[in-house]
Amino acid sequence: MKRTTALLGLALATLPLGACVDDGYRGGGVISVGYPYAGWYDGYYGSIYDGYWGSDNYFYYRLTPQDRAYRRDLRYHFRRDGTRPSPTYRRFEGTLRSPPQGTRMPRFPRDQRPDYRPDRDKDRDRDRDYNRDRDRDHRN
Repeated sequence: MKRTTALLGLALATLPLGACVDDGYRGGGVISVGYPYAGWYDGYYGSIYDGYWGSDNYFYYRLTPQDRAYRRDLRYHFRRDGTRPSPTYRRFEGTLRSPPQGTRMPRFPRDQRPDYRPDRDKDRDRDRDYNRDRDRDHRN
């Protein structure tokens, strides 16, 4: 009886150590649960397959399920405003689907709880990227 109890105790003692195993990969991987997103979209890229709001408050999207990297919207075709920014924008919402293994997901908010408030602005660069791209478009 003591031997069985000792073996059972030893087996149970090793269980928490399994949670400490590291596979060596950081910053990547496949998510298996849905990550909801919502906002306004002007249709510039056509229909999108899925996407997510990055920790930098830009929208990252895929056009097809076969895309191996998410693209960042640099020209504010996706917005999180509480109200419609202009008549050309339409409301969109969906859930991030599990991407293929090895898909690049820059600025994915892994350690943050998603903030679903559409009026939340975390743009720390004060729209410098937007203004630079807008000015570049007008020069051409």
